[in-house]
Amino acid sequence: MVKGKDAVIGYFAIHPPQDVLCDGDACIIAGSQSALNRYINSLSYSGVEFQKRKTRFSEIQDGLFRGGAYAFDKESYKAFYPLANKHGYHLEHEEFPETETGRHFVIVKHTIS
Repeated sequence: MVKGKDAVIGYFAIHPPQDVLCDGDACIIAGSQSALNRYINSLSYSGVEFQKRKTRFSEIQDGLFRGGAYAFDKESYKAFYPLANKHGYHLEHEEFPETETGRHFVIVKHTIS
């Protein structure tokens, strides 16, 4: 397993040229491709052709610094938050309760202190 800034945190989906699968204003990061497929289907995008791509910690960190927001599922958050804390974030362990839709995300965005 790769650690540090090159660690793969999860997967995101993009519909070319630049439409990213989001929950509200936050880009969804799934811990697996199968989870990402479930999110696509549950968000009524089943007819849209998305490209699924891996995303690394450094890419997410760059996106956060540019003002982006990310919606992490349980598996991707589990990979993200310890690395984020090593790089100056102050994130906590989160509980991921079962939901009727099967979706529960933790939203992370860069805040200026």
